[in-house]
Amino acid sequence: MRNYKIFYGIFSYITNIPTLKLAGSGADLEKAYDRVPREELWYCMRKSGVAEKYVRVVQDMYERSRTVVRCAVGQTEEFNVEVGLHQGSALSPFLFAIVMDQLSEEVRQESPWTMMFADDIVICSESREQVEENLERWRFALERRGMKVSRSKTEYMCVNEREGSGTVRLQGEEVKKVQEFKYLGSTVQSNGECGKEVKKRVQAGWNGWRKVSGVLCDRKISARIKGKVYRTVVRPAMLYGLETVSLKKRQESELEVAELDRWREMICCGDP
Repeated sequence: MRNYKIFYGIFSYITNIPTLKLAGSGADLEKAYDRVPREELWYCMRKSGVAEKYVRVVQDMYERSRTVVRCAVGQTEEFNVEVGLHQGSALSPFLFAIVMDQLSEEVRQESPWTMMFADDIVICSESREQVEENLERWRFALERRGMKVSRSKTEYMCVNEREGSGTVRLQGEEVKKVQEFKYLGSTVQSNGECGKEVKKRVQAGWNGWRKVSGVLCDRKISARIKGKVYRTVVRPAMLYGLETVSLKKRQESELEVAELDRWREMICCGDP
């Protein structure tokens, strides 16, 4: 199934929210790809068991890499890039996964207490104090090896407000408390509901419709072609990630009404 790993991550988190007193903290890495030290990359590749010949191939790819910065008034002179992974490279996500796997080896726990997809990290515990302690352990493990946890983008969310009425701090700075946050593209609410995610999906479907409305409302295009375009562009946007949530009748009705509205508009345009 396409996007299986993403949907499994969303499902694992959403299904465990109602069982936890405190859902936990979403840690965000600052400029994750741009901060990976090259020496750390070689070390992590070797420690992961990557053959030395492949390590040398990657080293050759990164040796003497140079770039320029382009802006409105022109571009800068070339300069060396001595840290970070290549942006846009198909190999970079794999290399980043190797680095994160090794850097987090000492601190990560089994699901649902730790869930990690690329640089999206969720740390769960049953008390605010444990969240704070685990978040600090993650910060220390990552920052001593060249990475940096973003203080402004890291958030925490309580499921039981009475139990989680205090604050969570990271190196003395208070971590922002939220009632919902986005994880792997899905909105997760502190009460375990999915109403806001459904509304967001309906809006995403409408945005997709507007992008292809020139095709769907063209009288010269057959209903068969319109249907294919709708099923390719609009419906996937509307249903993304909803396999992971338990919809109520009212929310199912919202989705059905939204889809019927789109079909009605398309049919009213008429066939040639």
